[in-house]
Amino acid sequence: MDKQDVVQSLAALAHPVRLEAFRALVVAGHDGLAQKALAEVIGVGPTNLAFHLKELATAGLVTQAQAGRFVIYRAAFERMNGLLAYLTQNCCQGLPAAAPAAAEAGAVSEACGC
Repeated sequence: MDKQDVVQSLAALAHPVRLEAFRALVVAGHDGLAQKALAEVIGVGPTNLAFHLKELATAGLVTQAQAGRFVIYRAAFERMNGLLAYLTQNCCQGLPAAAPAAAEAGAVSEACGC
């Protein structure tokens, strides 16, 4: 993932509704959620949510697929993992003791093991 993709992804997540929608789609897993169900889960109107889903899709963080008369939205896990890998690529300069909070939170970096 290049720097411009990272900036676009972080910008898309930098809104409370989009962040909440993305997190709900991550929880839903590969089954995803229809727009109406997602709107109910996060407590926003479907029209408002449509705007935010468009922003997440433009950033590559969600995908959409037609399922009958519904559109199912799913988190783009490959993109999410790429973003996380970019952010943790040089974690702790290779020193696990440099980030004890990350280790306590259960985050694991391949670079340093924390």
